[in-house]
Amino acid sequence: MVNLSFVKNDAIFSQAGTLFYTGLTLDNYKNVFEQLPLVRYFANSLLVALTTTIGQVVFASMAGYAFARLHFKYRETLFLLILITMLIPPQVNIIPLFFLMRELHLIDTYSALILPGLFGGFGIFLMRQYFLSFPKDLEEAAKIDGCNILESFFKIALPLALPTVMTLALFTFVTTWNSFMWPLIVTNSEGMRTLPVGLAIFKGSFREITQWGELLACSVICTIPVIGVFLVGKKYFINDIMQGGVKE
Repeated sequence: MVNLSFVKNDAIFSQAGTLFYTGLTLDNYKNVFEQLPLVRYFANSLLVALTTTIGQVVFASMAGYAFARLHFKYRETLFLLILITMLIPPQVNIIPLFFLMRELHLIDTYSALILPGLFGGFGIFLMRQYFLSFPKDLEEAAKIDGCNILESFFKIALPLALPTVMTLALFTFVTTWNSFMWPLIVTNSEGMRTLPVGLAIFKGSFREITQWGELLACSVICTIPVIGVFLVGKKYFINDIMQGGVKE
């Protein structure tokens, strides 16, 4: 994909399968930025993905810690209901969510793109399972030193949960960045579209011949942030997997 994105449209199929290409050009990338508001699409996707990831991490960490450490009425029942939401296919929620956003007058806004992704059963389950295995001795020592429950969470538990937090952030960012169906449904104007939606519209626009070079160039641009996030977070992701596989 990367190699062919630098090849002219009329030579892509003849060059396919060749290890070293000739006649490389930047015209495909130039044409993409001229034909599409790609910077706007990229900024929208980045804003939505970052905001959703931060919100998901914050809410899931706090909820997971509460389910693991706090004792309140109907705790297990409420957690069971959250687990049940993980069994519901996302496609089932699209229509109710759309009507909800319409009643709140949030269609074609950033709020409609971000709010549904701030909460998720998987994140709460993941963080709860980590905090259940977290040694209570550290929290009890912090309590003796005068820390309350919030200070124990933010100063002791959350910093030590960094590998799990980064794993959740990685999954959330990639899922949100690649999300297509929901942004397609709740956005109407070109200025609110995200990269996957813009890429699909560009591919399906009314053209006699598909511009494969520009399409590949746009796909490369879409892939760069995901690769960057993975390279940054892979250290924590691998550490989290190793922690889960070590027998104490």
